Amino acid sequence: MTISLIAAMAQNRIIGQDRPDGRPDLPWHLPDDFAYFKQKTSGHAIIMGRKSLDALGKPLPKRTNIVITRNPNFQFDGVQIVNDLDTALEAARQAEAKRENPEIFIIGGAEIYALALPVADRIYLTEVQRTYEGNASFPEFDMTVWHEVSRQPHPADDRHEAAFDFVVYERS
Repeated sequence: MTISLIAAMAQNRIIGQDRPDGRPDLPWHLPDDFAYFKQKTSGHAIIMGRKSLDALGKPLPKRTNIVITRNPNFQFDGVQIVNDLDTALEAARQAEAKRENPEIFIIGGAEIYALALPVADRIYLTEVQRTYEGNASFPEFDMTVWHEVSRQPHPADDRHEAAFDFVVYERS
């Protein structure tokens, strides 16, 4: 079963910033990246941290939503709550067991990416060709362990404030 991280990252590794109300958010607006994320993750199990759920505000439709939190009293309709990555991966494996091409997606945030990177097989990384201010970063990963298998450039245009590339890395 494939374990994949999926994220968008600026040139300075930023993946998020807090809004004035304290909720996390993306520092950019890239509609084609949203569509790419939806296309890749729909129908699959997704694992996220509680802050990522806060940013979304609701479970994502057509996916098994699994949320990792240290808060034993946390509850949220439409998501499965777990307290650690191993339990989240087991729940995701069960959800993906009957799929023809099972793939578990880790969708953030920074702490969850860092926890999952050592067990991941693939990284779908939208590399945004600009720097942004923010307070959440994608973890460093060793390019001797990962190799790029595809890159799809996307120019900035009237709907996208920055150019970006859809890049797929796989563990060597």
